[in-house]
Parts: sequence; structure tokens; C-alpha cells
Amino acid sequence: MTSFPPGFAAHDDSARPRPLYLVHRDRLQAWQSRQPAATVQWMLAHGFDAGAGSHLVLPGGDAGLAGAVLGIGDPLDPFSYAHAPSVLPGGEWALSGELSPDESRAFELGWGLGSYRFTRYKNAVREPARLVLRAMDEEVRDVLAACVRVRDLVNTPTQDMGPEHLEDVARGIAQAHGAAFESIVGDELLARNFPGIHAVGRASHRAPRLLAMQWPGPGGDDAALPHVAIVGKGVCFDTGGLNIKGSDGIRNMKKDMGGGAHALALAELVMARQLPIRLTLLVPAVENAIGPDAFRPGEVIATRLGASVEIDNTDAEGRIVLGDALTYAGEQSPDLLLDFATLTGAARVALGPELPALYANDDALAEEWLQAGARVRDPLWRMPLWRPYLRYLTSNVADIANSGPSKMAGSISAALYLERFVPAGLKWAHLDVFAWNDSERPGKPVGGEAQGLRAAYLMLKQRVARQE
Repeated sequence: MTSFPPGFAAHDDSARPRPLYLVHRDRLQAWQSRQPAATVQWMLAHGFDAGAGSHLVLPGGDAGLAGAVLGIGDPLDPFSYAHAPSVLPGGEWALSGELSPDESRAFELGWGLGSYRFTRYKNAVREPARLVLRAMDEEVRDVLAACVRVRDLVNTPTQDMGPEHLEDVARGIAQAHGAAFESIVGDELLARNFPGIHAVGRASHRAPRLLAMQWPGPGGDDAALPHVAIVGKGVCFDTGGLNIKGSDGIRNMKKDMGGGAHALALAELVMARQLPIRLTLLVPAVENAIGPDAFRPGEVIATRLGASVEIDNTDAEGRIVLGDALTYAGEQSPDLLLDFATLTGAARVALGPELPALYANDDALAEEWLQAGARVRDPLWRMPLWRPYLRYLTSNVADIANSGPSKMAGSISAALYLERFVPAGLKWAHLDVFAWNDSERPGKPVGGEAQGLRAAYLMLKQRVARQE
């Protein structure tokens, strides 16, 4: 029997799960008209109006429960249902009523996201209520697993999620799906011409590395398949380097590999769903540490592209490691290049914690990602590649600076820096993600979060469907 993720249970004819009713506020009166008078009076007595995020348990005989009503908002938003596993009494529940296929998928995904608990170091205070299913939608299962993968990777503290641990995860994913994998570690980065990655990670006792995965597609190597390259920032801890972060800024820097977590999870999802593409995954995995060999402000470092970079600020390290990885990805002539990175605090100032900042050099690509996000309720917001702001990265001694003295347009200038390392004519999109929930909300516990991932997967799925 296929196992179910946490929060779900297999249907058993001998079991008697409690019924769960899903009601939108606008349809509450119509629903109540079909219920016993005692149920309606119970709801009136408790002031239940089926508002989004609400719930009410219904009394049964012998002080038991007859079921529960869940107030929902947007029926296509998974998070409309995500409060259920935590607010309902423990035990097994089964949906009463019918949903459309899209609503059913949103319901299952929302239940799974609401059931998430990070229990590596601490037992859950309360187990989630379980949703009984005869069968779980396989695509929902894989999408949920990808979201959980991001959350788990980001939530794991650095002592257990350094560059070598991230390598172990990537290698395991590659082996599970028949992908080729290599890790370029330490001084081999210099020998193989990845000087930017080496410079950022060389001060740590944990050797920097580039994690590289190649997947030939579901049927083996087929040159006719579109080639997609995915790059993710894997800074497993960011002290800020010699431009050390303050205590507030450094507190959650275990999450600075959130871009790498997204890239790994998206690659894993693509392979699990057997999308007809050839896939390249690149994650530069480093720790930006402070030590005798730390790179310093004012230094000029080499890059794989050949462009020299003046270090204005060692806390702008993610763009340096990504520069080498993007250059390497471009050398393989993919049809599409995507990157994910927890790149700038400026993006959070501009858009807050819930809206990743999307940059793209192709309008159609950007619109496809935005529309996919709207469809699956995984929002993102496009920002401009306003090239006059390259002046904020001017260097007097090198081809480009990694930062500058101005506080203006920090997210845009960072994206412009990355664009410098993308070959002309290659369709490219960059997502500046927070990868974190900063407050507790239904289905969104404080900690690591997947953002723009579900949208990216749908965008890729739709692109290859049009090309078939």
C-alpha cells in the first residue's frame, strides 16, 4: 500500500472518520438550509459565519462530535484549507461533499502544508488531524514533497546543513532519479576556473563547492528535448564576512541557502513528474565565514566569465558565487535559465516577506511565471531590470563592483549584477526569495518556506506542453 504524507490516512471501510464540511461565507445560508434545525441553531449560537480561516465543531450524541464545518476563502488557494489540521480535533476526518478537480487538489495540498511540522530536534506539540483519502493525487503529493523539502532544508541549522550536507542531499536526489552528479570542492574550484565561488568560501573550515547535476530527461539523452538550467544560491551560513552582520541580521542566516533549497526542490519535482526536458542543476554551496583567509573589502577577484570584480562589501557574497554558476550554466547553451536566491534585504523592504521579486530579460517568460503564480496562488511580483542603475556598481579599478555606497535600488542593482553573467540572447529569470515565514499563519509556520516554487513548476510544465 502506498504510504501517505503526514496529516493523511488511507480509507478503511471499517473506520468511521468524522465528516468535514467546507463552506464559503457567500454560500452559508444555502448550506444551512439543508441542515437540521439544531445544527443551524448551534452555528447561530456560536456566531459562526464561515469566514475564511474559521471552523466550528458540531456536537453529536453522547458528548461526541458529529463533524465540523470549515470556513474557506478562495477555493483554489491551498492556504484556504491549511488551518484545518491544526484547529480540528485530532483523529480522522473525511470530506463531505464534492469539489472540482482544481479545488480538490488545492484542498489536499493545503491540508498537507497545514500538517507540516519540523520535528528533527523537537517533538510536535500536537499531531495534526488526519484527512482520510481513498487515493492522493500523485502530482499534489510530489508538489507537497517539494515544498516540504524546501522547508526542511531551510529550517535545519547550519551545523547539520553546511556545504557538505547540502552535497549529500543533492547527491541523494540525483541517485534517486538517475541523474549524473559531481561536486567540485575546495582548491579544485580554482583548477576548474570557479574563482568567485572559491573566494567567498575559502575562509570556512568547510570547503566551498559547486554541486552540479545533469538529468537527460525521462527517456534518456534526447537532444530534441528543451534544456533548462536551474541555479540556486547555497550560502549555508552568511556572517556577512568582514562586513559582519549585526545580531538581528545574522540571526536567521541559516536560511541563506534558501535559493539552493528551491533549486534542488524544483529539480527533484521536475524529475519526479518526468517532465520532458533536459535538466542542469547548479548550486554553489559555501559558508561566508570570517577567518585569516577571508576575502576583504577592496580586493579585486577573478570570475569564470573573466570579468574582474571589486569587493565593495563582503556581505554581497551571494551574487559572486552565482556569477560563476550562471556563467557555467550559460556555457551549456540551455534554452532557459532560472535562478533562485535569498539575495537582498532590499527586496523585502520593497515587497515584504510574502512577495518574491521576479526579474527577467524576456517579457514573455516573466508573464508566464507571473500567470502560473496567479493560477496556483503562489504569488510573485515583477521588478524592472533598470539598466541605468548599473552606475551603482561602478568600480574605478575593476570591471564591476559587487556593491556600492548608495542605498538606492539594492534589489535591482543586485539583479543587474547577475545579468552581467548571463550570455546575451539566453532567456533568463531570477527570483529573489525570502524563503522564510516571519510570523505564524495557517499553513505557514515560522521558519523556512517555498516561494515561487509551485509557480515555477507550473510554468515549466506549461512551456513543455506547448512544445510537444
